[in-house]
This record gives sequence, C-alpha cells and structure tokens, in this order.
Amino acid sequence: MIYYSLTTKNHKVNFKEAVVNGLAPDSGLYFPETITPLPSSFYNTIEDLSNEEIAFQVIRQFTGEEIPEMELKQIIKETLNFDFPVIPVSPTIFSLELYHGPTMAFKDVGARFMSRCLSYFNRNNDKKVTVLVATSGDTGGAVASGFLEVKNVDVIILYPSGKVSHFQELQLTTLGKNIKALEVNGTFDDCQAMVKKAFLDPDFKAKNLTSANSINIARWLPQMFYFFFAYKELKKHNKSIVLSCPSGNFGNICAGIMAKRLGLPIAHFVASTNANDTVPRFIEKGKYEPNPTIATLSNAMDVSDPSNFVRIRELYNDDLELFKKDFSAFSFTDEETKDALQNIYKQQHYITEPHGAIGYLGLKKELEKHQDSIGIFLETAHPIKFSEIVESSLNIQLPIPQQIQSVLDKKKISHKIETYDELKNILNN
Repeated sequence: MIYYSLTTKNHKVNFKEAVVNGLAPDSGLYFPETITPLPSSFYNTIEDLSNEEIAFQVIRQFTGEEIPEMELKQIIKETLNFDFPVIPVSPTIFSLELYHGPTMAFKDVGARFMSRCLSYFNRNNDKKVTVLVATSGDTGGAVASGFLEVKNVDVIILYPSGKVSHFQELQLTTLGKNIKALEVNGTFDDCQAMVKKAFLDPDFKAKNLTSANSINIARWLPQMFYFFFAYKELKKHNKSIVLSCPSGNFGNICAGIMAKRLGLPIAHFVASTNANDTVPRFIEKGKYEPNPTIATLSNAMDVSDPSNFVRIRELYNDDLELFKKDFSAFSFTDEETKDALQNIYKQQHYITEPHGAIGYLGLKKELEKHQDSIGIFLETAHPIKFSEIVESSLNIQLPIPQQIQSVLDKKKISHKIETYDELKNILNN
C-alpha cells in the first residue's frame, strides 16, 4: 500500500515509512493511494465473524506487505482484547461503548495497534524512536498505556494545563519509565502546533520523531474496526443506520467515513461538536474559518482546527454538495450538554458523559430527517473520567473502575512549559 502526502501529492511512502514518519516532510497528513471496497460476501456473513477476523479483513489492504499475515493477526489480537458492547438506549437509539479498554477511552484501539506496529518495525534494531503527541484528554492516557516499556521508544506527551480532567491527567502523568508528560500553558491547539513545528524542525531530522495522534495512519485507520463491530450487532434490525460521532480532531469520524468507503452500510454520519464549531460552520457556509478555541465541559473536543478534516475533504474531493449527502455537523452548548446528560439518565436510565451526550444530541437531531432509520452514537470515554460533571449533573456517585483505581495513589510527574524552545530543549536532552 502506498500513501501520499495531502500537501504534496507526489510525495509517496509505504505503510512502514508513513507510520515511522508520522507526518510527511511537507507537513502533510498521509492518505492511502487506493481504497478497495470489501466484497459483498463479507457483509453478507459479517455476523458469523469474530471481531478479530473482521479487523484483519478491514486493515490488511492498508498495511500492505510491511507486516506479515501472522504478525498482523497477533497485533490485532493484542489490540482488541476487550469488549465493544452496543447498548440499547431507546427503541431506535443505541450507544456504542468504546471505553472498556485499559484507559477507558476509544483511543485505546489506535494506540495499542500503533504501538505494536512500531514495536514490530523496531524489532531488529537499537535505534531510538521518539513518539511526540498532543492530547486534549484521552489520547495521552491511551498512548502512555499503549507504549509503556515498548523497546526503543520514548514517549513525550503535551497536554494543556488545567484543561483535562483529573483522572485523564493521572493516566498520562503517573506511569514514568519511557513516558514523559509536558504540561503546556495553553490550549490543545497550542500543544498540537508545537508538535507539528517539531516535525518540521530541521534540527530534528536525525531524531526519529513520530506522532501518535490520529494524524498518524496507524493510530487513525484501526478506528475503523468498531464501526464494523457496531454494524455486525445492528444488522439484524434490517434498517438503515445513522451514526453520530462526538468530534474534536475528527480522526474518529474520518475513520467511520473510510469504513463507508470500504462498503460498510452506514446511511449517514453526524459530526457532533461543542462550541468549537468550525466544521458545522463550514458545512453551512462553505468556508473553513477556525476561531480561537473555547474551553467547554467536553474538553476532549476543544479543538478549533481539526487536523483530520483535511482527510475527509480528500475523501469527497472537496465537493461540499457531495459531502452533505453523507455528512451533517451540529454544535451544542454546555447548557444543552448538561440537559442531555440529565434527560438521558431520567428518561432512559443510561449514564453518559459530556462527549457522549453531544453525540446523542446530534443523532436525535439527524434522526428527525430519517424516520425509518435507527441510530447509534459513540460513547467515547467512561463517565468516571468526567465524574465531577456527571455526578453533579445527575446527583449520583459513580463507582471507580479498576482501570482508574490503579492510578489514584500514584504521583503526578509533569514538566511545565510555555514555549516551543522549551520543548526543543527537552527533545535535545
């Protein structure tokens, strides 16, 4: 499989180079040169396949010949060693719970898959790779867990000070060993800008920097898996499916649209955002104009310039009208988010959290146009990770799962920085 840069389309690499590079030398995101739909026989019998078998069929064209079949199957097995339940919330609405992995967030899938790919590529050499990643919340913990003690890999995580939840911060700052957390005085967009600047810095050409954000294809593409798992569970209803994804950096929903390109029968996608409404405004007016980032209750989606949206535009050849046939985008306020948390709990006896609540709101809005369809929203993180908001909104106390309990007594270790030069000094040491 060949990947090209979305900035300079004649810059091409294989899967291994794209994973190790993270970002193309011209700062472009990598994109697969071909996307071959899976055969109809795959969808006709998908309910008879295990999740591991589905994932292998989905991803193997994208890894090409860079990872042998048996090794790829082992990587998938280690990636998918937890459940992906589809929970009925109402007769027509379902929640896809993506938080049953080690850090209780959907990003466990991509982080585990990428770490194992990188470990395979590094198996026969002693050259260090530095994984540099920005996080708005859950990416940091998932990457820290996925890459902990991986041979010849150092991980540096940048996160915005005071803008991630307490449990999220503990997950990315307490592991130590080959994991280092940098607490940035700024927003997620500031963290992401520093990471991108480092990739383009000529001083680091020999440093072997790569990214574990969803800009990296090995983090992004495996997120296709659970869209197939959801279809496998809902196929029996024999109805068209609308899927709503709470969206920040847009890697998750982009993976869903990639799944549709592989033939997955999803009728319509909804990007549900918070007050950071760059994409909803783009859909409405056709102009991509990021505003300054706004802090919200759904902090993992506090992104005003989503990196992966350029991949979605590529999938539709930047044709806005074609785009609108498959895709809607809505934004919701913190007040609407809290109301949704309370209403879902009161009416459906289901506990969600701010990101899932926004996904639910977007789905409800789109289903008004699809009366004969069923819908699914992605519950991207366990409610405990946003316990202050959930418990105060619902007047309940959440039990603490083992995955979270394991970090409560550990000491937070982070290094505070404000400028790119400070990051550069850390990378040079």
